[in-house]
Amino acid sequence: MTDPIKLDIMSDPICPWCYIGKTHLDKALAAHPGHPFQIEWHPFQLNPDMPRAGMDRRAYLEGKFGGKEGAVRAYAPVVEHAEAAGLKIDFEGMKRTPNTLDAHRLIHWAGIEGRQTAAVAALFEAYFVQARDIGDHDVLADIADGIEMDAAVVRKLLQSDSDEKDISKRDAHSRSMGVNSVPTFIVAGKHAVPGAQPPELWDKVIAELTATA
Repeated sequence: MTDPIKLDIMSDPICPWCYIGKTHLDKALAAHPGHPFQIEWHPFQLNPDMPRAGMDRRAYLEGKFGGKEGAVRAYAPVVEHAEAAGLKIDFEGMKRTPNTLDAHRLIHWAGIEGRQTAAVAALFEAYFVQARDIGDHDVLADIADGIEMDAAVVRKLLQSDSDEKDISKRDAHSRSMGVNSVPTFIVAGKHAVPGAQPPELWDKVIAELTATA
């Protein structure tokens, strides 16, 4: 066994490239059960100015990409790469684009209990596969329950402003370091790997890390 190597991941639960990137990473990790990574997920909101209640997804996409055709064009590579990764994303079912501050709070609390990656996986599944509104407190409490967290405690925390400033501060810190898109992976605190990299790249990284350990 090699010594643990920190893999920090900046991500947002509504980012399709983050979902694809995690899928690629998971495939590489499964192929290398002795991998050295100690993974920690960090908050990065794609839409920090999103209204707290979220907004209609179609209106959001068309506003962001300059109309329906622009949105379709922008998402074509997402659909292509998702299918290549074996993912079935229910784009038609998604009705709202949520503000993800509360989802990031859930990931933070899950991390305290050693369930952070499980929370990230459950949020991706809820949003992209089940087309659920992961800005909704009932949905987030149900996700918490599904990963063996105390849903009643999570619901109470969500109704407060607990850790909101901390999440926003951590998001701002990543941006100040030059992170401007997600997913961004930081290996051993110094090597940045941007984007949804294929499993083969992670195979090489793991091989190099274990060879030099």
